[in-house]
Amino acid sequence: MKARVFRGGAEVPALSPADRGLAYGDGLFETLLAVDGDMPWWHAHWRRLSGGAARLGIAPTDQTLLRSAAADMLGQGRQVLKLILTRGESGRGYLPGDGPPTAILSVHPAPAAETAPLALHWCETRLARQPALAGLKHLNRLENVLARAECARAGYAEGVMCDEHGQVRCATAANIFARIDGVWHTPDTALAGVAGVARAQLLALAPDIRVAELSRAALEGAEAVFLSNAVRGMMAVDRIGETAFAESAAYDTLKQRFLAAHPAFARD
Repeated sequence: MKARVFRGGAEVPALSPADRGLAYGDGLFETLLAVDGDMPWWHAHWRRLSGGAARLGIAPTDQTLLRSAAADMLGQGRQVLKLILTRGESGRGYLPGDGPPTAILSVHPAPAAETAPLALHWCETRLARQPALAGLKHLNRLENVLARAECARAGYAEGVMCDEHGQVRCATAANIFARIDGVWHTPDTALAGVAGVARAQLLALAPDIRVAELSRAALEGAEAVFLSNAVRGMMAVDRIGETAFAESAAYDTLKQRFLAAHPAFARD
């Protein structure tokens, strides 16, 4: 793994033990697909990162510097760039300091292509509703960590997470879409969950997708289900727990539209 750390506009050799991202999860992150050194959704990820930083009151950082540094780190083929932005260093205690933000760039191998539709686990771990943080890809992801560990123990690679009221919110590392009565639905992220970049691209591509509350019963009764994230694109689901879903022509049609608009997600 290649990694670089920046404090404000200067590169530093390592992350400080006093960094608030390490101490308190006080920051945000983005995970981007790169293909042959190109980052096709860089601007969409940067908009979300900048918007999240503004909501949290984290000082802006230099986009040009970080994009140039990322480009220098990337090679040929399919890779994943992770960008972490923290509030920077401070003394002990929750009160934020006024130091410059910290940015961490790292490059990883891209995951293998999915060869078959996914089977999902119903996670016991619940997402808490917190409107102040909802939608953000913040560093406080312990709920997702616990849920993914739960999936692994049950023999699944992914799972569906609900909030404390039983409303479906997301998968552990993806947004979820369900076709109900001939219309695609995706859960609202105003109370919990991450407003994914791939989800935003799909909402722009297919404006008839409905953003709505989604119960477990509604998801189990759906005609088709798929997941989306910014590294894997669209992923078909054929089972959640004991509920099976048939192949969907509507999914195939939407995926072809998605790949036509975003050819970087077409696997070799």
